[in-house]
Amino acid sequence: MEEWQYQIENQVDTIEELEKYINITPEEREAIETTTAKWGTTPYFASLIDRDDPRDPIRLQVVPSKYEKENRYGIENYLVYKENRAGEEKRPDTIARQYNDRIAFTVVNICGVYCRHCFRKEMVVDKSLELRFDVDEGLEWIKEHNELREVLITGGDPLLLPDDRIEYIIRRLREIPHIETIRFGSRLPVVLPQRITEGLKKVLGVYHKVPIWLNTQCNHAKEITELTAKAVWGLLSSGVNVGNQAVLLKGINDDKKSFQELHQKLLNIRIRPYYLFYLEPAPGIDHFRTPIEKGAELIRDTIRGHTSGLAQPMYVVATNIGKIPLMPDYYIKERGEKEYILENHYGELTTLPVIQDGKEA
Repeated sequence: MEEWQYQIENQVDTIEELEKYINITPEEREAIETTTAKWGTTPYFASLIDRDDPRDPIRLQVVPSKYEKENRYGIENYLVYKENRAGEEKRPDTIARQYNDRIAFTVVNICGVYCRHCFRKEMVVDKSLELRFDVDEGLEWIKEHNELREVLITGGDPLLLPDDRIEYIIRRLREIPHIETIRFGSRLPVVLPQRITEGLKKVLGVYHKVPIWLNTQCNHAKEITELTAKAVWGLLSSGVNVGNQAVLLKGINDDKKSFQELHQKLLNIRIRPYYLFYLEPAPGIDHFRTPIEKGAELIRDTIRGHTSGLAQPMYVVATNIGKIPLMPDYYIKERGEKEYILENHYGELTTLPVIQDGKEA
């Protein structure tokens, strides 16, 4: 058994196991004892939690909370709504769609860590949405739809599949003439970096005209360790580009210090910040919700002009009609008849001419 398999076999998903890593508060104990939802984390990720800090940013992501029973903004049957599963188009359970030229291919409903903020919690955490994970049925559907260019392999966490199963899915997708790009969505480089084995790198890293990209989810700098850095280097050395899709979470990364440290440290281990997601209206996650403006303000105040532009993610909300950018135009302060007035992060002003039909106004 490889180390990553041992970690999954010995998930921290009971009070007794969790007590080996943290001093559980009475409130946490009650939430764990009364929840009917799936919870748990890898021993590795649990070892990063501060034993005595109930507000530890990793702890808040993995330990159930009593607030999960509250639901003001969440949409019931959210995943059916968000992934357009009740529309006129007939699709296998494995296929989720918001765009014409790309789809999400949901191949598994298990995870290394059962995030309390998960937008797919109805399928992965609460288990209230039951899907049939027939990978071959999904592959045939993708083959029949030649408008598709790109496939996101997701779950759950698809890297929990065995190497040979991952290789099979990749090979079958690459045999489809109209597929140009394959992406994986996986938290394992962060929550279980031991999964990036030599065998997996061989599966993902073969040179091909249909490249593989991987986006992970890291929400706080504390999640980044030397093991994660080595796992990411292993992926990059195999030809797999790695990006990050952070989620804006109240009490975890919605302060200036945490937000800046996260994005700077991501660059330091060669992960390119890709998206910052506003929390979706899934049920039972309102306690993580911030004002919508918060993400744009954090990018303006801690990234632009304060660190490399490479560290700036695109701030979006994912919806049933696709991702919608949430960045307001902070930098164009005024448009006059002949010039724009622009402001930088220090409040300094400069101008640009107004151009109309290729000519200066």
